[in-house]
Parts: sequence; structure tokens; C-alpha cells
Amino acid sequence: MSTEYEGGLPASGQDGGGRPMEGEPGVSEQPRDTAQMPPVPPAHPTVPPPPVPPSAFSAPAPGTPGQPADPPQPPNGPQDPYGSYALSPAPAPEQRRRPGAGGLVAAVIVAALVAGGVGGGIGYWAANRADNGSTTVSSAVDPKALNRPPSSVAGIANRALPSVVTINASGSQESGTGTGFVYDTQGHILTNNHVVAPAANGGKLTVTFSNGKTYDAEVVGRAQGYDIAVIKLKNAGDAKLNPLPVGNSDQAAVGDATIAIGAPFGLSGTVTTGIVSAKNRPVASSDGQGSTASYMSALQTDASINPGNSGGPLLNANGAVIGVNSAIQSANNGASSPFGGSSQAGSIGLGFAIPINEAKYVADTLIKTGQPVYAVMGLSVNMNYNGQGAQISDNGANGGSAVTAGGPGDKAGLKPGDVITKLNDTVVDSGPTLIGTIWQHRPGDQAQVTYQRGGSTHTTTVTLGERKGDS
Repeated sequence: MSTEYEGGLPASGQDGGGRPMEGEPGVSEQPRDTAQMPPVPPAHPTVPPPPVPPSAFSAPAPGTPGQPADPPQPPNGPQDPYGSYALSPAPAPEQRRRPGAGGLVAAVIVAALVAGGVGGGIGYWAANRADNGSTTVSSAVDPKALNRPPSSVAGIANRALPSVVTINASGSQESGTGTGFVYDTQGHILTNNHVVAPAANGGKLTVTFSNGKTYDAEVVGRAQGYDIAVIKLKNAGDAKLNPLPVGNSDQAAVGDATIAIGAPFGLSGTVTTGIVSAKNRPVASSDGQGSTASYMSALQTDASINPGNSGGPLLNANGAVIGVNSAIQSANNGASSPFGGSSQAGSIGLGFAIPINEAKYVADTLIKTGQPVYAVMGLSVNMNYNGQGAQISDNGANGGSAVTAGGPGDKAGLKPGDVITKLNDTVVDSGPTLIGTIWQHRPGDQAQVTYQRGGSTHTTTVTLGERKGDS
């Protein structure tokens, strides 16, 4: 059992069990038996066909004289070219489906955060795969075709890349690589909390621009629940600081084009494209290292996002930032590689970004005060509840009350055991959905809450309170 705020947030994968998993195996059909007919003797003796000369494009049969046998393979298959640079396995995210959601909130994604990277190792391996002995033929190019319009992907990438940075964070226990982008002309860089977390307590932070210049940086503020952090460059008087334009994530529509920029697996300046696949996707994510989970009502995109893309910008077709890339759902979940060794989780087209409207509010608060501010309802949520909605726990953290006396929920008449099914126009199908939706609001906002008690449906209005800092 966990709480919305008191007692910490649940780690990834701890928000309930007993729900059906997607992809349950089906039942295969068996072939029917058929009656056997007696053989029919041939009318004439058969004549064997003449031998066919071997083709230059056909493979020799196994054991053909003069052909060497295939070399024996190692027990785990051919050598994985990435094996020597593989990181520790990522957490095993899972996607679960709740019945009766009505299609409004399809699922709560328990996603793997995508910080990390392998530095220059993979880039070196890829660069040295070129065949220097090949012969090429140049084609004629229309000079006009090389003038990419500013609205093209190439034009947007050309403008944005100088403002996207690769972040290296190292501490006494761990290190990692992520992405960030220039937020203002004072040297502030916006990124994910889990990107800078290794260096948060006396570690080292460096920021590298696309021109190769590297600067030391310091943490201005971190928000674990939002998974947002702001860092600032040190001694960066010669840095060219061109902030990326900030868009309006509320105006993003499903099907809009997206462009993601980051450093997947340490490959800085990588540009990928896709669309907005969904909006308001409830996502609970964690780095699997026991850190506090983060909750977001995310923008989902099929633009390729991989470890190292964390903290990078998700741009729209105008080149404005609409999200901060943060988490992915992966097929292999960081399990063992089929080629031997371990493999980190990678993109299958399910990426999640923190909407920029929320990220900007958090970043501005961190720059101003150094600590995050959360909207709260003053109640504990039962993360093990398997029904439809978010249930208020029977007991709060450390045996206290699940509804804070005199808090927003208490003043609105909410009680332990009530099941919240709707917050304003958002259907609430789980605890993470409720938390992510509350955090889209600001302290002092009024929200209409629909809840069930004793088989009856009720509504009330809650004036949201505030909590400062992470706990």
C-alpha cells in the first residue's frame, strides 16, 4: 500500500496485481485425420530426370565434397557486437489492461526510464563497419534540392541541434548518459531528474554541445515525482545559448508529426521522427534502482526513443518543444540478448514524454525556489486496489489517517474506502491515473470529483492544496 504523497510513491510494477496480462497464448488447431487411398500403379515405368548442373546461386547441400562445414557456433549463438558495451538490464516494465475503461483511459503503462548510454563505444563500432574497398557511382544532384525548407525535418533539426546537449552524470555508485536542451539564455538546461540523479549528491555533471564543447554544470533543482530537473552551466561565457521555442502541449493532437532529438546509447545528435500516438497516457515509471517513482499524464509517440534519449526534446512540426522524453515500453524489457550477454531495453515505438506545459511549470518553480511544488488532495491511495477507479486507503502512512484531517479531501467529504472514478473530465481507472491527473493541476485549483461509496455515486468539489519538496 502506498500513498499519494505521504510515505513515498510506489516503485515501478508495484501498483497492483492480479490483472490479466496482454498476449495470453491461444489454442492452436490440430489437423484433422484423413482417409488413406491405396497407391495407384504408374501406367509406364518412370524415367529418372537428367541431373541438374549446380547453380552459381544455389547453396551446396550439407556435406558436399569440397565444401567446408559451417564453423561451430558458441552455445549462446553468434557474438553480440554490442556485448562488451552492454549495461545492466533495465527494469521489466509491463503493460496491463483494466476491464471497463470504456476506451477513455486504455491502460496504465509501467514504463522503463530511458537514461543511460554506452558513450562512444557503439559509435566507434558503427563507424568502423564501412567497406573502404567499395566502388561508388555519383549521381547528378539538383542544387535546388539541397536547399531544405525551414519547415522540413532537416530544417528543424538544423536549427534545434545546437541547442540540444548530451549530459554525463557520475557519482560514487553509478553513472549515466542522457539528454537535455537549452531552456534560457542564463545557461539553464532542462532535463529529466533520473538523468542527473547519479550526480545529485556531490557527483560530477558535464554538458556537451553539438559543436563538441563541454562545460561543467550544477543541479539547480530536482522534482522526483515529475521526473524533471534543471541544471546550470558553469563558466560558460563563450557558450552559444539559443533556447528552444516552447510550444503548447495542450494543443497537440493525435496524428501530429513529432521529432525527437537525443543521444540514444551515447550517439549524440540523433534525430528520429514519428507522430503523437496518444495523449493523457497514464504512465508510472522508475529506474528500477529503488528510487521514487514518477507519474505523468504523458504524450505517447512512436518516434524512436532509446536509453540516452531521456531529457531530450520532443518537437512538433513547427520545431517547438511539446514534451520532454522520459520513458519507454520495451519488448525485451532489458532481458538477456538472444546472442549472448545482456541487452538494454530498446524502442518498439512506445515512447512517453512529459507534456511541456507541465514541465515548464516545474522548471520555472525549480529555478525560482529550488524545490518542486505539487498539487495535493491530502489522501492516501491504495495501489493494490484491483477495481475500476482509485480507492482511498483504509489507513495512511505509518498507521495514520488515510484522509488528512482538515485537508482538501477531508473538507470535500471524502472518506477511507471511497473509490474515485472521475476528476473533472478525466476518467480515473487507477491510482497512478489519479496522481498523474492531480499533478497536472496547480495548488488552489478546484476539481470536481466523482466517487462511489456503498454502491452509490456521488460528486464533490475539491480545492487542491500544495506540498513543497519531495519526501
